[in-house]
Amino acid sequence: MSKNPTVLVTRKLPPAVEGRLTRDYEPHLNAQDRLYSTEELIALAKDAQALFATHTEHLSADVMAQLSGTIKVIANFSVGVDHCDLAAAKKHGIIVTNTPDVLADATAELTMLLILGAARRASEGERLIRARKWDTWSPMFMLGTQVTGKRLGIIGLGRIGQVVAQRARGFGMEIHYHNRSRLDAAREAGALYHDTLDSLLPQSEFLALHCPNTPDTQNLFNAERIAQLPDGAIVVNSARGNIVDEDALIAALRSGKIRAAGLDVYKDEPYIRREFAELDNTFLLPHLGSATHETRDAMGFRALDNLDAVFAGQEPKDRVA
Repeated sequence: MSKNPTVLVTRKLPPAVEGRLTRDYEPHLNAQDRLYSTEELIALAKDAQALFATHTEHLSADVMAQLSGTIKVIANFSVGVDHCDLAAAKKHGIIVTNTPDVLADATAELTMLLILGAARRASEGERLIRARKWDTWSPMFMLGTQVTGKRLGIIGLGRIGQVVAQRARGFGMEIHYHNRSRLDAAREAGALYHDTLDSLLPQSEFLALHCPNTPDTQNLFNAERIAQLPDGAIVVNSARGNIVDEDALIAALRSGKIRAAGLDVYKDEPYIRREFAELDNTFLLPHLGSATHETRDAMGFRALDNLDAVFAGQEPKDRVA
């Protein structure tokens, strides 16, 4: 056995991250960036002591049981860990970590892009240009919704939600939020707390979803909740696709109840409902929330810090199981 622990890396990583992996470990890299099947993953993991995983792997209870023979730690290259059965990991003594803190700025930037793109009909306008169909200008041509001064409701004022609120204040937006519990005054920074969604939603001319994907939040944004929004509200989601009842959202976009939606995540991504692409009032991105060079390096280094701690016999900073 090599003197350095063997790490199975499930996807291709930034060069700097792979460089540090190669320096300090014996990595099994995925140079072709293939999405391994569950069977391939389990077979490859038999020779590894650690798994360097992403949200594209579905680490169920059955998978955890089969990994338990050799895998000591799963270092996730993600904040969300809804792809991991944490209870099963604990049962089998597998440490699981994530990468919090380092992607708030990038995801908040993208959230503002979703807000602006949806409000100002950016996808529709770009398609018009690329198809070379723009042939005139008039005072009523492609009117959108102004962002400045509007009320922004945020569901989940955690790390990312707080940075979104900071950025939105630059547009003079009034921030409202709902959390399971109220934040202290310093983190609220003037945001208005609502102890229920029933209170928040009617105030939300814009709504940003930033809560985690848990059994309690699946389909949280459904027809009943949509009905509570002001007519013509704009909704953006850069959290997780399972939070949204997609049938209800599509119906609301078609009816005009929701004027536009900006989406970076979807229930069955990368397979996206055809209706979203066919609607003019959607601004769609392919899960790019943390996709900057700086953030992806920082995520990789954070995951490696957790690996280093485990193999040094220390408690990893970002342990979730």
